[in-house]
Amino acid sequence: MVTHVAAEAPGDERGALLSFIEEQRGGVRRALLGLTDDQAAARPSASELTLGGLLKHVVEVEQSWLARAKGEPPAVRRDESNWHETFVLVDGESVASQLALWKEVAAATEEHVRSVPSLDDTFPLPAEPWFPPDGRVSVRWLCLHLIRETARHAGHADIIRESLDGRTAFELVALERGREWG
Repeated sequence: MVTHVAAEAPGDERGALLSFIEEQRGGVRRALLGLTDDQAAARPSASELTLGGLLKHVVEVEQSWLARAKGEPPAVRRDESNWHETFVLVDGESVASQLALWKEVAAATEEHVRSVPSLDDTFPLPAEPWFPPDGRVSVRWLCLHLIRETARHAGHADIIRESLDGRTAFELVALERGREWG
């Protein structure tokens, strides 16, 4: 769902990138408005994707890329043994706990992006077979990647939500703003 992203202050590329990341976070959050954890765990299609699982995934992805940018290990290390848990709420995780964690991660992302000397500053890619050896990416790349990753899953979330109860992104924006759609 496209919402309006205010133009950045002249020359504030960081602010523009952060605003677009936040816009896409909003798309995922809106898809969860008014749902119970059971509804967020429902699979209304042949896909394994759920709204709760998508939420967990985007939170984990943002946290892991932010950690790499800061030279820290991700909070959760994924490999073949636990990859299946990236899209499923487990062990007491809930929509509320994931939203609270995302709020913290989002604040840390903003702090980091605003504090680095330059968006051109780089950090190493993980030593994984799908990345080039000794590859590096910039903080700008990080922001663009988070926009892409979150937008992709916000689109999935729109479809899942509409499949659950017929509510469209337009209705959810109106609901978020305390108005009726149509």
